[in-house]
Amino acid sequence: MSPNETENKTIIFRISNQKKQEWKKICDKRKISLTSLIINSVEKRILDDERRKVLEFIEKQDNVFVKIETNINQIAKIVNTQKFINSEDLKVFNERLSEIIILKKEQNKIFEKIYSLISK
Repeated sequence: MSPNETENKTIIFRISNQKKQEWKKICDKRKISLTSLIINSVEKRILDDERRKVLEFIEKQDNVFVKIETNINQIAKIVNTQKFINSEDLKVFNERLSEIIILKKEQNKIFEKIYSLISK
C-alpha cells in the first residue's frame, strides 16, 4: 500500500446544525466520537460503546461460571473429607452438573457469534 492509501482523509458534507447537535448528544451519551458513529453506522459495524458492553457482559458471564466451578470444588472437597455422599444427593448433583454443561455449551455458541460480530 502506498502512503496515500493509508493516510486519513477529510470528508465534508452538509448537515443541519440541529442534526449535528443530536448526533453529538448521542456520541456524548455513548462516549464515542462522531467519526466512530458515522463510520460504524455506514459500515453496519457494532459501535464502540456496544462493543464495550458486550465485553463486560462476557466477563460477567465468565465470572458466574467461575463461581459455579468453585462451588463444585467445595462440594468435591466435602465429599472427599466425609468419604461419603448419599445416592439422592449424588443424583441431584449430577443433574445440576449436566445442566451446567448444557448452559456452558450454549454460552460458548453465543460467545462465538458475539465475537464474530465484534470482529467486523
